[in-house]
Amino acid sequence: MDAVAAIKLLLSASILLLVFALGLQASFADATSMLRNFLRSPHWLLRAMISMYVVVPAAAVALALSFELSPALRGGLLAVAVAPIPPILPGKQLKFGGDRSHVFGLLVAVSLSSIVVIPLMVLLLGHIFGREASFGPDSVMHVVGVSILLPLVAGLATRQWLPDFAKRVAPWASRIGTIVLFASLVPILVGAWPAIVPLLGQGVLAASAALAVLAIAAGHILGGADASVGATLAIASAMRHPGVALAIVARNVVDNAHASAVVLLYLLVAAVLTTCYGLWCRRRAASAHAAA
Repeated sequence: MDAVAAIKLLLSASILLLVFALGLQASFADATSMLRNFLRSPHWLLRAMISMYVVVPAAAVALALSFELSPALRGGLLAVAVAPIPPILPGKQLKFGGDRSHVFGLLVAVSLSSIVVIPLMVLLLGHIFGREASFGPDSVMHVVGVSILLPLVAGLATRQWLPDFAKRVAPWASRIGTIVLFASLVPILVGAWPAIVPLLGQGVLAASAALAVLAIAAGHILGGADASVGATLAIASAMRHPGVALAIVARNVVDNAHASAVVLLYLLVAAVLTTCYGLWCRRRAASAHAAA
């Protein structure tokens, strides 16, 4: 096994471990809350889908055309716009005050819906830009299932049947997963940096920042009056699944090295901006609590 393969294996293992740790801290009721609430009142989940699968891709199309990006750069930006929420997102949402049932319920609902929605979105974007593009449900199911649904269900089942064990293991699984994640991300970013730097002067940085800001604003507004729910949707709308985005790029973009660099640059920008937004939400909640 060469160094690149070892780093990718560590990255995959860290994500599986982090999602498993999140499952250890949740319940099946949390994970299915969004689907159960949808049957009673579909409005919130519909607003979430509009934010993530309508507003964000539409904004990406507009920005790609406005900045006159090349096909490869445009392909990278559009790929992140149609990818679902990333596997480790719930940890960030909970950190900034997200409601547990909304956080895990949204993760499951979007992961399941992405199996149908993403292939349709890829076909639509290909039609808009006059080229063939595809990413089938089986591909989405493989990436989303392995990185999100399987480790999450394993964690939920462990908590359901071995609650004491889950309580003891969850903090350690989270810590180890975080350490391994950063240890594997650093060499990936270092290796990709020579491809990322030239993009900074080609409008990609500005387009990425604009897309992330618009995604945060859309989620914040469509999240409704509840501040914690709005924050959950805002962060979910801006953060995207790198595995799905890179797989779309590999399948549909000829110059996938530059397109992949766009994906990585957007993820870096979105991570910074959603952290700033989350800190602002936390300060606002603390001020409101103090005033009360």
